[in-house]
Amino acid sequence: MHTQHIPDRKRRLACQILNTICSRVRSPRPFSYLYIPGFLSATSCCVIYFLSFLVSDFCILTFSSSKMEKEPVRVCVTGGAGQIAYSLLLRIARGDMFGDDQPVILHLLDLDFMMESLNGVVMELDDCALPLLKDAIATSDPAVAFKDIDVAILVGAFPRKEGMERSDLLKRNVSIFKAAGEALDAHAKNTVKVLVVGNPANTNCMICQRSAKNIPPQNFTCLTRLDQNRATVQIAKRCGVSAKDVSNMIIWGNHSSTQFPDPRFSKVGEDCRSATSIVDDDLWLQGDFIKTVQTRGGAIIKARKLSSAMSAAQAIVDHMRDWTFGTSGDLWTSMGIVSDGSYDIPAGLVYSMPVRIAPGGSYQVVSNLEISEFARGMMDATAKELLEERELALTFLS
Repeated sequence: MHTQHIPDRKRRLACQILNTICSRVRSPRPFSYLYIPGFLSATSCCVIYFLSFLVSDFCILTFSSSKMEKEPVRVCVTGGAGQIAYSLLLRIARGDMFGDDQPVILHLLDLDFMMESLNGVVMELDDCALPLLKDAIATSDPAVAFKDIDVAILVGAFPRKEGMERSDLLKRNVSIFKAAGEALDAHAKNTVKVLVVGNPANTNCMICQRSAKNIPPQNFTCLTRLDQNRATVQIAKRCGVSAKDVSNMIIWGNHSSTQFPDPRFSKVGEDCRSATSIVDDDLWLQGDFIKTVQTRGGAIIKARKLSSAMSAAQAIVDHMRDWTFGTSGDLWTSMGIVSDGSYDIPAGLVYSMPVRIAPGGSYQVVSNLEISEFARGMMDATAKELLEERELALTFLS
């Protein structure tokens, strides 16, 4: 039967029902151009109308629940009562690190005598009423802190005190990060991503990685993003642009005063102009620029009488966000990673290099970058320091 024989009233009602279904399930294209063939009784119209609501409500509930049921990411932060963690935890809990639709559960670890302060931090997190924060666990037990976690941010470390030799600092931290590695191995997921922040970060990361036999080496990184951010800002100021306009800064080596901030491949602006060509001052680039970045942490301590906290927290967020969502296109970032021998850096050292990251976290060292004679000397100097640290740390480890 042709549609023109359908009474207008019934035809309008059928179209209305179909449009209702479409609007309820948010279809981009209404079905008002469709007609129901044949004659429809009043009862049939009511049944169809009722069923349209059932179907559309089912669709809405299904779509909504699938969006809301994202599994929380469990994140452990050690040194949870410290000043870096105090700047960091809110950033994680409100979605800056893993996205504004990703729930999190925070595992906060600190020493026994810090538990009262740590409980106060949890109270503040509760009082923020953050929709993404599903729970915050305060503990001094590594077994509880590392249980089934997805991410470990190891901020806590023994700080260098006045008059302390580097060997003494390494000895104290070897025991801390050996224990952390063993606890991660025993209690965390074997897919856990580990970011070591506590200094000496590169060597602490190496000890932690060697102590976690069942977790892949590529899951261990140390923080040099703070150095990258510092170097990026210095170049941006020199070029008269915002920091966001400068890309592809490289930090080679150790998070120490021997690190090599390398701007030779940095780009400025959407037209990707060479940063070094804009600066056009090799004396500054190979002198004050490097020195400023290498000694920035000490300058902040001298000015504030406290070490970097706000900027360290920002760098941790930047590092983990890139490690989660990846870098785009030709962009890269710097991370301390377990060397595979690239650029003639001894394998096994935790050495900062430029990497490109795929969504989800797998990364590759940026290859085939030209290494000048000056750069080679700087890269080898920081590698030498790391080799010395490794030998000393392994002595304590054994």
